[in-house]
Order: sequence, then C-alpha cells, then structure tokens
Amino acid sequence: MEPILSLLITWQTALFIFIILVLKSSIKFVPQNSAWVVERFGKFHSTKEAGINFILPFIDKVSANRSLKEQAFDVPSQAAITKDNISLTVDGVLYFRVLDPYKATYGVEDYVFAVTQLAQTTMRSEIGKIDLDKTFEERDTLNIQIVAAINEAADSWGVAVLRYEIKDIVPPNSIMNAMESQMKAERERRAKILESEGERQAAINIAEGEKQSRVLAAEAERQEQVLQAKGEAEAITAIAAAQAKALKVVGESASTEEGQKAVQLDLATKAIAAKQAIAKESSIVLLPDNATDASSIVAQATAIINSLNTAN
Repeated sequence: MEPILSLLITWQTALFIFIILVLKSSIKFVPQNSAWVVERFGKFHSTKEAGINFILPFIDKVSANRSLKEQAFDVPSQAAITKDNISLTVDGVLYFRVLDPYKATYGVEDYVFAVTQLAQTTMRSEIGKIDLDKTFEERDTLNIQIVAAINEAADSWGVAVLRYEIKDIVPPNSIMNAMESQMKAERERRAKILESEGERQAAINIAEGEKQSRVLAAEAERQEQVLQAKGEAEAITAIAAAQAKALKVVGESASTEEGQKAVQLDLATKAIAAKQAIAKESSIVLLPDNATDASSIVAQATAIINSLNTAN
C-alpha cells in the first residue's frame, strides 16, 4: 500500500510541475513599445503587443522580438563625388523605427543593415546631384531628400525613417586650402567694403554737418540783420516822433505872446553866435549896415514869424 501511495504522490507532484511549466510557457508578458512575432508550426500566426498574452506551449514559438522605439544608428564614413567631380568623405546619423513587425521580420533579413546600406547609397546619389558649395549650404535640404528616398524603398520592410542628419562633410586637403584662401579673400573684401562704406558715411556726415552749420550761421546773420534793421527803424520812428512832438510844443508856445518873445530871443542869440563863429574863421567879415544891430535881427525874425502866423 505504501509503494502505491508514494507512487501516487510522485505522479501528482510531476503533474503539478508540468502544469506550472505549461502555464509559464503559455503566459507571456510583452514589454511596452515592443512587439513579438509568434509562429505556429513554423508559420506566422500573430503579433503580440505590450501586456499579457497567451500562446500554446510546444506549438507556438516567439520567432522575433521587435522594438517599436525610435532607434539611432551611425552611418559609416564613405566617399561621395559631387556634381563638379570633388571627392568628399561624408558620415551621418540615421533615426528610424519599426512600424510593422511582420514586414520587419519577413520582408528583409536584417532591416538595420538594409536601412543603413540604403542610407549610404542614397546619400552618395543625392550628393552627386549638387555642387560642392551647395553641400554645405543646403545640408537641411539634402537631409530631407535622403529621408524621402529611403522611406520610398523601406516601406516594404515595415520601417519608417524619421530623419537623417549629416554629421561631417570633409573635402580633400587641397580643396580645404582653396576654400580657406577663398574665405580669407572674401573676408578681406568685405572688410574693405565696410571700411570704405564707413569712410563714405563719415564724409557725408561731415559735409552734412558743415552744411547745417553754414545754414545756421546764415540764418543767425539774417536774424541779426533783421533785428538791427528793426531796431534802427524803431529808433528813427522814436526820434521822428520826439521831433514832431517837440515841434508841436514849440509851435503851440510860439503862438502866444510870451512864446514869440522867447523865439525872438533865441533867434537873436543864435544870430550873434553865428557871427562870432564867422569872425573866428576869417579876418574880414562883410556885413550890411544894420546887420550889427541886434534889434534889427530880432525885428527881421519877428516879421518872419508874423508872416507865418498870418499864413496859418
């Protein structure tokens, strides 16, 4: 009885272990951003995505584990000839990801090698379409064209190239020396242009400043002349007004009896002074008979004033 019981326990243990192994083989946990390609009897059966999945043990087999993440691969340096027959050494970086695990598994033997080789050949082909100068100037355009050409061919592999970046473009040493000489000459030319432009602008500024200075000086002189003429005119007007006012006062005073006496006295005084001045200038003075009489002089002046009053 005991051997039978022992055999039964051993059989149950073996069955339990077998069930555990079967469950372990049938339950598969696929990581995030990954896909497993499952074959049944050597033929494609399904693609298992991230999460828990079940397969039939001993019947189904995981034939490929494909990462769906973006991957970056260095494109080795290679020689390329430009349109103007200049040999270059070019390398780059290729960024791509697997979109279809089935095509990436059964459409090509090694999709990484295939895409890398295609990137190299496409890069050589695109560089051969342009001149040397444009390889440096149109690097972004060249990257876009390479990506478009690779994607067109890699569609059947289930791979999408996201971008391609050229890292280095190395021309021969002779071309490098020629380019350096050209850049040096170009920098010197630009420096001379900038220097001459600065001198021309300085000359223009100096001439403009002198012009403004002359304009301001002429304007100041004109303003001075205007103010001087205005002052002289105002002075003449003031003098004329004062003389007119004085004549008016004299005239009003001369119309009275006292005024006429004052005028007669003033005239007599001036006549005597005039004769004295003439006597000083000449040793001989001819005068009328009655010219030395002051009363006759006053009488003559009075007669003139009376005639003027009568006319008024």
